[in-house]
This record gives sequence, C-alpha cells and structure tokens, in this order.
Amino acid sequence: MVSTMNRDSMQRQADAGAEPVRPRHFVLIPAAGSGSRFGARVPKQYLELGNGQTVLEVTVAAFLAEPWISRVAVVVQADDPLVLRLPGLRHPKVLLIRRGGPTRRDTVLNGLMAMAQRGLTHPHDWVHVHDAARPGIDSGTLRRLAAHLENEPCGALLCMPVTDTVKRIDSRASLAATNEFRSGGTVDRSRLWLAQTPQTFRFGPLRKALEAHPNVTDEAGAIEAEGGRPRMVMGSKLNLKITTAEDLIMLRILMRMEPAVED
Repeated sequence: MVSTMNRDSMQRQADAGAEPVRPRHFVLIPAAGSGSRFGARVPKQYLELGNGQTVLEVTVAAFLAEPWISRVAVVVQADDPLVLRLPGLRHPKVLLIRRGGPTRRDTVLNGLMAMAQRGLTHPHDWVHVHDAARPGIDSGTLRRLAAHLENEPCGALLCMPVTDTVKRIDSRASLAATNEFRSGGTVDRSRLWLAQTPQTFRFGPLRKALEAHPNVTDEAGAIEAEGGRPRMVMGSKLNLKITTAEDLIMLRILMRMEPAVED
C-alpha cells in the first residue's frame, strides 16, 4: 500500500522534474458525457442515488476516503452548469477541469494534459481513470487494485469474468431495427472478462498511448494498441456502471443492502 511518508519531498522532486521516490496515485474521472442512452433530463452523473447525493458525488467520495490518493480530478464540459451545485466536490483534494471532449478518450486526454500543465504530476505517477457512473466502487476493491501495482511494469484494470452463457447474433437473420434477433451460436466464455474501472496506468505512457490512438474506447485499449499487456485484477459486482434506468434502480437497492452484505 502507498505510504503517506515523504509526500512533501515527493512533491518537490516532481515539481523539479526528478522521478519521485515512489509514484503517487491520482484519480481522473471523466464526467463530460450527456447520458443520451439513459434518457433522463440531466446527465446520469447528476442523478440522485436516493441518499441526498448525486452519482458523481458518491463516486468522488469513494476516492476521497483513501488517504493514499493525492488528488481527484473531475473533467466536465466547459459550459456544465450543474457541477458547481455539488457540495461533495468542494474538497481541497478535488480538482475541477472544464475541458470535456466529444469522446471519453478526448476527455481523459484533456484531463491528463491539464494536470500536467499545472505541474501536478510526474510521468511516473499512477493515474486511476474511473467512470463517473460507477459509484459502487469500494475501498477493498481499490486497495486490491493498488496492491497489484507494486512492481507492475504496465498497469492494471478491474475486470469481472463472464458468468452468463454468451450468444453470438446471427447477422443473416437479425434485424436490429425491429428488435428481432436470432442466435448464431454459443461463444466460449472461458477467456472472456468484462472490463470495469478504475483502469490504472502511468501518466506518461497513458498520455502517449491516447494521443496515438484516437479511436479507442478505454484506456486499456490504448495501452494494448501500444503493445502493452495490462494486468487484470478481480473487480466487484457492486462496481456496476449505470447505463440504463434499471441499473440505477439496482444500484440504489444494492447500496441500501451493502452493510448487511459486508456483515
């Protein structure tokens, strides 16, 4: 686990351009999406979870609770009128960056560039990129991910093995426009895992990979395109991504049950 000792010394070395004694841990949360698939009147990251806090506030709070996290950067659109209304983001460790882009890759890259321009980071530091719409991330899962970064040359991401039977759509008989689909066979799931976040890589290599590969859909994809092989770390079923109204309902139920689950 990351020690809090010598943090001031590490900061001075980073500001001077020298490699820190130990890499620090930063979080970058892309929160510039419109949530068009969700269909709500506001982006899904600003919906309430039922506890008086929004999805984004709960997500940010999970990282603020970890003393080994140096800063939490939240990247939103330049004209976002809602983010300033969130008391959960008024924290000295939260950095608000108004440089959201048209895609996730653009938003993450803009955030990395903004942090570098402010002299906050060193290329050797770790950055945990986490979906704003995954408020179910917990301390145990975060610490498990961080533990796997010790002596890790590439980086890591949370994943979950596929447990359901997977069917391949028969394109010859399926008509997406009418929601009529036919099975074209069963896919071997033994080597299939579902990617979650955080996806954690060094600042320098991640920025370089995202600059070189504009069409990737996640950070691991950019690193893979550069020839990297990220470590896959077991995630959590509670760390689900809110994409539909049904996801939001499910997460509200799970969060109410969480103390009983932990017991």
